[in-house]
Amino acid sequence: MGDHKEQPVRVGAAVRRRRRALELTLAVVAERTGLSVPFLSQVENDRARPSRTSLEKLADALRTTAVELLAAADPAASVDVVRADPADPDDFEPRTRSLVRGHHQLHASEFIGDHDAGREFQHRNDELMYVADGAVEIEAEGRAYRLGRGDTLYLTGGVRHRWRATVPDTRVIVVAVAEHIEAVQDRSR
Repeated sequence: MGDHKEQPVRVGAAVRRRRRALELTLAVVAERTGLSVPFLSQVENDRARPSRTSLEKLADALRTTAVELLAAADPAASVDVVRADPADPDDFEPRTRSLVRGHHQLHASEFIGDHDAGREFQHRNDELMYVADGAVEIEAEGRAYRLGRGDTLYLTGGVRHRWRATVPDTRVIVVAVAEHIEAVQDRSR
């Protein structure tokens, strides 16, 4: 029995995101596709599933492909287990592995060993770094932070940062809001 099952997808959010990114109204998409505005609204709200032909018409109207829309779709409901890699006691190479498969609102990765300290990151959305083992130095917004086992660092979207492991066998978990998610700006702070 496998841990991962393919689930039906909800393509509506992907269609809506693409339509809004192109600044198109439902009426314009309806005109381009020959599909009705009520049907398109139902598709975007996942109350109707488009046929393959309708999905291709939608993709053409949105200047993309049906494959791309499906790849950007949200799973209808999913539970997915990502098993740990079997540890090789002689393997001291730094490595990275994704902790989440597929296209989701969050990305999570595990970094083991050293990391390219010269590489600077700047993500569109928020990110959380958790030191599971070892220690790291992080430079963010001109300040240096030293984190040890169990420490976390939260970075809002747009913060430039770089980091490096300071002890062998360091393990860092990074959880970030996916790039395709529209960041919400809270200007009241």
